[in-house]
Amino acid sequence: MTIKRVLVVDNEEYIQEIAKICLETVAAWEVITAGSGSEGIIKAETQQPDAILLDVMMPDMDGVATFEKLQANPITQSIPVIFLTAKIQANDRRRYISLGIKTAIAKPFDPLNLAHQVAEALDWTL
Repeated sequence: MTIKRVLVVDNEEYIQEIAKICLETVAAWEVITAGSGSEGIIKAETQQPDAILLDVMMPDMDGVATFEKLQANPITQSIPVIFLTAKIQANDRRRYISLGIKTAIAKPFDPLNLAHQVAEALDWTL
């Protein structure tokens, strides 16, 4: 079985750390972190993760702009993206999915359930 590699992009370090611990502990996935959209794009290009968890609201480049840059890049356009967001309503989720993301997970997320939510959205087996 190949170990999945997930990139977590969030400007809040504690969110990166909680997600990293959860995904590594519950799912035994390798987790890479980035603190900004631009850093996330570089890490996505160089480390080729199997999926990206991407915060929507970040100061330098928000999640939507980051996602659009990932989609425009042939190296990263096929990597599935899940948004992490503190502000989500049904119409937001529909808009995000219409952009091409897999799903949106509300923050704060349930640490024990995060890996299951990601696996379900990506059709991965835990």
